[in-house]
Amino acid sequence: MHTVAVLALDQVIPFDLSTPIEVFSRTRLPDGRPGYRIRVCAEQRETDAGAFTLRAPWGLDGLTDADTIIVPGTADPTVPPSTAVRDALRAAARAGTRIASICSGTFPLAATGLLDGLRATTHWIAADLLAAAHPDVEVDPDVLYVDNGRILTSAGAAAGLDLCLHMIRTDYGSAVAADAARLSVMPLEREGGQAQFIVHDHVPTPRGGTLEPLLDWLRENLAADLTLADIAAHAGVSTRTLIRRFREQTGSTPLQWLHRARIRRAQHLLESTRHSVERIGSQVGFGSPTAFRDRFRRTTGVSPQHYRRTFS
Repeated sequence: MHTVAVLALDQVIPFDLSTPIEVFSRTRLPDGRPGYRIRVCAEQRETDAGAFTLRAPWGLDGLTDADTIIVPGTADPTVPPSTAVRDALRAAARAGTRIASICSGTFPLAATGLLDGLRATTHWIAADLLAAAHPDVEVDPDVLYVDNGRILTSAGAAAGLDLCLHMIRTDYGSAVAADAARLSVMPLEREGGQAQFIVHDHVPTPRGGTLEPLLDWLRENLAADLTLADIAAHAGVSTRTLIRRFREQTGSTPLQWLHRARIRRAQHLLESTRHSVERIGSQVGFGSPTAFRDRFRRTTGVSPQHYRRTFS
């Protein structure tokens, strides 16, 4: 039987911990036999899990002969795992064990070096932190999970369910995975990626910065057909100076910032009104419904209609 070891690090997030335990423990093969044997492993006898203290029945030795190791997220991903944990994960990887992380569990996995040179994901709110802390990891904040073969990572919270179902399908096929998905009241595959859940707020600009009045003006005129020259003329600077100031103060170009602001406004309108998609596209400054749909999908990973069904 396939053994799944769930590693409970200090400050483990209970939701991330329970997701693989519940999904794998309820997986049944066509003849009714369980598909997985579950172990909860921890370095210490007692582990801080926030609202409660966890006493795991297995130590790190429980990772040694596991077929799959799951690393759930922790409340403070900046705290690196101990040397013993890093060594245990590296040894498991050398032995060919499949290792997967959920949410911020990508951070302790990255600390082992096992993600160097690989594509990985984590909760979108921590993606920039992961990229800064581990520059050798190719961080993709837009997807629900990444499968590199023996090393897998998932985005935040519910994306752990997507990852577990994906591994069940890999191990036992779509029929077994579909049954596990029904028990979890989850679709076997969700449309789109993590990008649809990202709150696309405007890039923060220091109060009193030279761009602040211009950004306020842009927010008030999202529906207008604005060119780079129009924006520069309103700011009273050359286009070259405008681009430089935007790079310095927002980290993007003027038109990138404008497109992002338009999509954020469109998300709000899709969530809070019953206006047609065509009307919303016009309200936020896109010249045609096709241009709006294309830009919205590129930014969020899903269509405006799908976004509305999910969030309205």
